[in-house]
Amino acid sequence: MLRQMSPDRRNDPNAPAAVSDSGDTRRRKSVLRRLGRLAVCCLSGFLILSLTLVMLYRYVPPPATPLMLLRSAEGYGIRKSWRPLDKMSPALVRAVLASEDQRFCLHFGFDWGAIRTAWEQYQSGDGELLGASTISMQTAKNVFLWPARDWLRKGFEAYFTTLTELAWSKKRIIEVYLNIIEWGPGIYGAEAAAQHYFHKPAAKLGANEAARLAAVLPDPLDRSASRPDDDVLARSAFILRQMPRLPVRLPLPCGAGL
Repeated sequence: MLRQMSPDRRNDPNAPAAVSDSGDTRRRKSVLRRLGRLAVCCLSGFLILSLTLVMLYRYVPPPATPLMLLRSAEGYGIRKSWRPLDKMSPALVRAVLASEDQRFCLHFGFDWGAIRTAWEQYQSGDGELLGASTISMQTAKNVFLWPARDWLRKGFEAYFTTLTELAWSKKRIIEVYLNIIEWGPGIYGAEAAAQHYFHKPAAKLGANEAARLAAVLPDPLDRSASRPDDDVLARSAFILRQMPRLPVRLPLPCGAGL
């Protein structure tokens, strides 16, 4: 037997709207719960994957980087040959530190003085996001992230920089950096660069050759270590002057245990 709606409820114009509002509220809460569960799953997956890769690359050479794949798609190809740090010239290690991060052994991934200066220039300049990247930050960026200069990438870069500084030694960070950094069109790592520019292994590089290689790092697609322009010559001369002043310890870069 059908229940009859009371006359008071039939005559109440607000009753159907209340039922409808209650249903909409339940549906919204259900959607929000599903989105929340999806967000938690995505975040958990990202954390697990990132931690796994950082721990894996503590021992295993990265097979490729996002930049390598991008350049390959652009037609540059990939030339690289992994070498352990003790198979590279100490002059190259010093030259790269002098060029890219003279406080490498003194900071925990972030050079806050340089970052503060870059932020002040960004606020007072033309709006460009100026660089203050340490070698730790460059390593994290090149190994794990896409090449861009935006705040989202910078946020992920800070995250991966912290992970690598926690999980890797300073020796491992500079070793990975010197093996994956771009040194010319399709040329990655110290060994491929030494062979390409000077026709010798990275272990045999002299101070002048190392300084020229370090000098091309800010613009590897347009600069050449074997055919240096005035900018490369000036920068390599600066690097040579800075190399003896670096706060490094033996074994390079920062002494035993670091």
